[in-house]
Amino acid sequence: MRRERIAEDIFVFTSDLYAQVNAGVILTSEGTIIIDTLPFPQETRELLTFARQYGSGGIRYVINTHYHSDHTYGTYLFSGAEVISHRLCREKLLRLGEQSLTEAKRETPALAEVELRIPNMIFDNEMYLHLGARSLRLIHLPGHTPDSIGVFVEGDKILFAADALLPVPYIVWGDREQMAESLRTIKNLRPDSVIQGHGQIILRGELGEEVDSSIAYLTNIYQAVKRVLDKGQPEEALGSIDIEECGKSRIPLDGLVRQLHRGNLIALYRQLKEGKEKGKARSQ
Repeated sequence: MRRERIAEDIFVFTSDLYAQVNAGVILTSEGTIIIDTLPFPQETRELLTFARQYGSGGIRYVINTHYHSDHTYGTYLFSGAEVISHRLCREKLLRLGEQSLTEAKRETPALAEVELRIPNMIFDNEMYLHLGARSLRLIHLPGHTPDSIGVFVEGDKILFAADALLPVPYIVWGDREQMAESLRTIKNLRPDSVIQGHGQIILRGELGEEVDSSIAYLTNIYQAVKRVLDKGQPEEALGSIDIEECGKSRIPLDGLVRQLHRGNLIALYRQLKEGKEKGKARSQ
């Protein structure tokens, strides 16, 4: 696992085992804050060991940026910490978490010991967290999922955007328009650096172009999928919609972005087709 120091006592850990997913460690004089906890115990324990070795005051808070397993499955290892999330994240984990974990364990033996940990501190739109000399602003950033949040470290102007910012926006579980609005929110925060949910850190000089290209991508895939539907073409025709023609590179995340792009197209196609069929039924 890779570790990068991005400010005094603020570190980013990047998984080598799963899709370059990122987690954060913020050390303060009164305790440590963890932002997301990685999917596999092996790597989460590396993060935990680091936090215990270099932190003081124990691990006080774990922030889950959304309910997906690659951001939450390691939370159980931080037994003494308060767990913070959006209200919808807690609801999702309570409703779907145990079943999803059981299925994941059947497919992935490395998850055998994982236990579901439910957040016990929740909020809706915004929350402030103060610890030591650090002030964190937790912001609802829906679009990737309805419960997605970002964590803005005030003073240092560092944003842990989680999956609200990715090398290619991913909206299979979310909403295209909400994602675009959350990207505008990220841009308006004017952070000096942004930690994506997966992949490289985005610096201030890169952020405007990155956000603009992501918003344009969301528009481009909508228009491309709508053209396929308007022509009466089947879902298989989506294969002709190239990611680079929609404004994003196929290279990041070791090429995984092509799968994300494909997932976006299918989700949009089915959503638009369902809406079209419902509209037709109402008019009859």
